[in-house]
Amino acid sequence: MIFEQTIDTYGLMCPVPIIRTAEKIKDMAAGEVLEILADDEQILEDLPAWCKSNGHALLDSVIQNNEYKLYVRKGR
Repeated sequence: MIFEQTIDTYGLMCPVPIIRTAEKIKDMAAGEVLEILADDEQILEDLPAWCKSNGHALLDSVIQNNEYKLYVRKGR
């Protein structure tokens, strides 16, 4: 997956990963992709809902050894 920026939310629990994601993505250009690294499985439910309500696209979720890599394309 090609991405422009990464945010590391390891060790942070809900809702902090979503808050950090929102802060990071607001400084990105439309169409850019953000990689989110997390270890709180709640992000698997929270991030798709957040993307839908904020006009962003969740491109992929990779789960490996209780660690999650999620990729979001910024909407308009």
